[in-house]
Amino acid sequence: MWLEILLASVLGFVIYWFVSKDKEETLPLEDGWWGPGVRPTAGEDESIRPFKVETSDEEISDLHQRIDKVRLTPPLEDSRFHYGFNSNYLKKIISYWRNEFDWRKQVEILNRYPHFKTKIEGLDIHFIHVKPPQLPSGQTPKPLLMVHGWPGSFYEFYKIIPLLTDPEKHGLSNEHAFEVVCPSIPGYGFSEASSKKGFNSVATARIFHKLMLRLGFQQFYVQGGDWGALICTNMAQLVPSHVKGLHLNMAFILRNFYTLTLLLGWRFGRLFGYTKRDMELMSPLKKIFFNLVRETGYMHIQSTKPDTVGCALNDSPVGLAAYILEKFSTWTNPEFRDLEDGGLERKFSLDDLLTGTMLYWTTGTITSSQRFYKENLRLDNTHEGIKVHVPTGFAAFPCELVHVPEKWVKSKYPKLISYSYMPRGGHFAAFEEPELLAQDIRKFVGLLERQ
Repeated sequence: MWLEILLASVLGFVIYWFVSKDKEETLPLEDGWWGPGVRPTAGEDESIRPFKVETSDEEISDLHQRIDKVRLTPPLEDSRFHYGFNSNYLKKIISYWRNEFDWRKQVEILNRYPHFKTKIEGLDIHFIHVKPPQLPSGQTPKPLLMVHGWPGSFYEFYKIIPLLTDPEKHGLSNEHAFEVVCPSIPGYGFSEASSKKGFNSVATARIFHKLMLRLGFQQFYVQGGDWGALICTNMAQLVPSHVKGLHLNMAFILRNFYTLTLLLGWRFGRLFGYTKRDMELMSPLKKIFFNLVRETGYMHIQSTKPDTVGCALNDSPVGLAAYILEKFSTWTNPEFRDLEDGGLERKFSLDDLLTGTMLYWTTGTITSSQRFYKENLRLDNTHEGIKVHVPTGFAAFPCELVHVPEKWVKSKYPKLISYSYMPRGGHFAAFEEPELLAQDIRKFVGLLERQ
């Protein structure tokens, strides 16, 4: 009897697996209002307005006064970055920030690309929109939406944009030239934060879809990592007919059979379709597990009580810098925690790192950016169980927080047409390795358009 029940259960699971795995579901395309108060009866202003990043003597003076009053705790001997941001190295950051960093110059750099704002669902949405400077006669650019994550910003894409919009100038074929749109997630940087609870990645995806339609794009490519990967995935789940192709450098694979094989994968990898490279990146399992524990404490705080820590970070520029820049150390390479300087200047300049920090400081958006975790890390996220039936490309960077094997990606993205093991790089792919990411995006688009 028990054998019959077991066989029936296994058979039922197999039937369910094969019947459900190709079922094409979409998320409902609803509507929302995230501005203050009730939604006005008058129609929303859909105009697109030019925007310019600005600063002032008062803003810079206030920053310097707060930096001058910093109080630091000496680090433990030989602690390097194992306890978080080493305050001895932080002194160098502070000195550079106070005495050498030129925020006015960085504002000029930020304004090199055209900035705009437009109201969508009650929020002022900020974005940059960069068109190719020149194209061969008869060729039209491919629209590409690129979405950042936390603690990043639209600035992450400044070095990859020229490779995508003006490839010939950078030694690449002009067969694939893109028109790039990089919005700021609401509550990040220059995009207005929601006044209401519940603003999550699905709402963001819907707003960014409306943004692309407002710009005149009926079909477009999307690319993202971190929260950007989830937002772009949600766009493909909401409006698959509008998303021509989806390229990711991170994937959220949670409700999936293959994730259950992680404990056995390192020993029986081939049985589950893992490659030798997969097994290298997923072992030793103990090390991977402890690395995740070390690197996800912030997530627990931000997904439960974001406003509490936000009070401190929004009041102290040095505290904010330590909190943000620590991620650019160990998320770039976990081995950087063994270095006195966290390896920060091995991949980034201090100007770039402090510019990213200033986008949170000057806009006062660290708290609203952290709320995105509380709104998204819920048990009732229906999108987690919906597969994505849009052509997909994936770039697996070796120092990403969690390696996602091709088997895992394909289980959620059945139309995976490109999966690349990247030779180097970590979480902030566009910021760290713009050339590698640009090449992989171009490879994916080429494969898709030749189909």
